[in-house]
Amino acid sequence: MSADHSPVHGHADPHHGEHGGSGHGTMRDYVIGFLLSALLTAIPFWLVMARPFPAGVTAALIVAFAVVQMVVHMVYFLHMNGKSEGGWTMTALVFTLILVVIMLTGSLWVMYHLNTNMMPMPHDMSQMP
Repeated sequence: MSADHSPVHGHADPHHGEHGGSGHGTMRDYVIGFLLSALLTAIPFWLVMARPFPAGVTAALIVAFAVVQMVVHMVYFLHMNGKSEGGWTMTALVFTLILVVIMLTGSLWVMYHLNTNMMPMPHDMSQMP
């Protein structure tokens, strides 16, 4: 038998992939993750359709629900926690988040300064040549 299909460490082994505390999720975990994801999608949809709040508050709530939904996906579907792969998964996530924040902040800063430093347009377009 090859090393990949040995009876000790084959794919049928119930502990396959549980090195460092990161195993496959149970059906219960997947159902909880699915229900939370559906709820975290339905609430922002309702917020947009019913318009119970001003646009700024609705946008802030949608962003908050999106962040919570990302955490739900990471915990219930990607099985990320502090013990997975000796903590390297969480370290990679923190590094990625730092890079995304730097990139978004820099992009917004550049766009803001481009907008403020552009030549002003007249309000009445009929004066344009």
